[in-house]
Amino acid sequence: MTIYKKSKLTNGIRVVTEKIPYVKSVSVGIWVGAGSRFEDAKNSGISHFIEHLLFKGTEKRSAKEIAEALDTVGGQLNAFTSKEYTCFYARVLDEHLDIALDVLSDMFFNSKLKEEDIDKERQVIIEEINMYEDTPDEIIHDIFTKTVWPEHPLGRAILGTEESLNSITRQDIIEYMNKLYKPDNIVLALAGNVEHNEVLEQLEVLFGFLENEKSKKTIIVPDYKATLLNTYKDINQVHICLGTPGLAQDDPKLYELAIFNSVLGGSLSSRLVQEIREERGLAYSVFSYHSAFIDTGLLNFYAGTRPSNYEKVIKLIFEESQKIVKEGITDKELYKTKEQLKGSLYLGLESVSSRMTRIGRSLLCLDEILTPEETVEKVEKVKLDDIRELAKTLLAPENFSITTIGPIKDMKDKDYYLN
Repeated sequence: MTIYKKSKLTNGIRVVTEKIPYVKSVSVGIWVGAGSRFEDAKNSGISHFIEHLLFKGTEKRSAKEIAEALDTVGGQLNAFTSKEYTCFYARVLDEHLDIALDVLSDMFFNSKLKEEDIDKERQVIIEEINMYEDTPDEIIHDIFTKTVWPEHPLGRAILGTEESLNSITRQDIIEYMNKLYKPDNIVLALAGNVEHNEVLEQLEVLFGFLENEKSKKTIIVPDYKATLLNTYKDINQVHICLGTPGLAQDDPKLYELAIFNSVLGGSLSSRLVQEIREERGLAYSVFSYHSAFIDTGLLNFYAGTRPSNYEKVIKLIFEESQKIVKEGITDKELYKTKEQLKGSLYLGLESVSSRMTRIGRSLLCLDEILTPEETVEKVEKVKLDDIRELAKTLLAPENFSITTIGPIKDMKDKDYYLN
C-alpha cells in the first residue's frame, strides 16, 4: 500500500512526501496555484513569464550559476506553467537534496527580476510564441479553447500574446506574485529516498518565513459556446479540433470518462486510430484527450489530414462518437481499457518525477491524494451502463464545436457533418 505523509509548515504551506527507499534519487517540486486562468487580459502570459524570470539570477547566484548548481551533481532543474498552476522542480541523487532545495528556494524568494532580464526574456517568449504559431498541429488546440471560451481567461493561451507581454512591467510582476505566491496557494512535494520529518525541518527553515497571508484569486465558471470556426492558412494539411464540454477535476465520473476516451481515441488500439488511420489511411495523427480544470473540462478530438479528406475525417469522428452514445462499448473493450489504465498508472510510478507530479498536483488542486490502489479500485467499479450514460451527456451533437486551420476557405455548417 502506497503511503503519503502530509504536513503543514507553520505558515500554512502544505508539504507532501512519498518515500521510495529502493531508489537513489529524489524529485522535489514547488507547486503554485498561479496559471493563465488567474490573469487579466492586459497581463496575459504573466504566470509563464515569471516561470522564465526565476531562472535569471538571484542575490547570490547568476543565471549560469543556477544552471550549473545541479548540472554539476548530475541533477535536473526545470519548470512549467499550465492554465491553473506553475511548478518549479528538480531531480537529484538523494545525497544532493540539500543543494536542490537551496537552489529552488533561492530562485523562489531571491530572484532579482532585473529590468534588463525582463526585457531580454520578454523577447525570448515572443520568439517562443512565433515558433508555436508555426506549428498548426499545436496551436489548433489553443484556437479551440479560445473559440469555445471567448470571454474567459481559460480561453487564453498560456504564453500570452506579443501585445500583452510588451505591456507587462516589473511592478506588474511583483504585484502578481504578491497576490498569488502565498502559503495557502503553495504545495511542496517530494518523492524518492526521502524522510518526511527530516526534510520538514529543512523546508521550515527555507520556506517557513513566508508571511501567512491569503492568496487573492477569483474563480469564475466559463460559459461554453458551441461554434464552428476555420482559420485559413496556406499549409499542406487541415488540422482539425472537435470538442465538447468535459468534467471538472473533482468529478467522480472522471473514471468513466477516462475509459470511454481511451476507447474512442486515447490509445493506438482506439476506434478512431483504427478507423481513420489504420483502415482508411486518412491521417497520420488522430487522437482524443480530456482536459480537467477546477470547475469545468473539455473533451477534444484531433486529426490532421489533406484538404480533400478533412470533411470525411470530421464525419468519421462524429460517427464514432455517436456509436458510443447509441451502443456503448463492449465487455472486451471495457476489460482491455481497465487493464490499459492500470498498466499506465503503475508504469508511471516507476519514475520518481511522475510520482512527485502526481502527489503535488493532487494536493494543490484537490487538497487530497488517492493512492494508486484507491484509483484502481475506482476504475474497476466502472460499468458499461455508466459509460453509455456519460457519453449521452457529453457527446450530444448540439454540444460539439469544430475548429480547423488549413488551406480551406469555406466550411460547411455543423449539420452537414452530423448527417
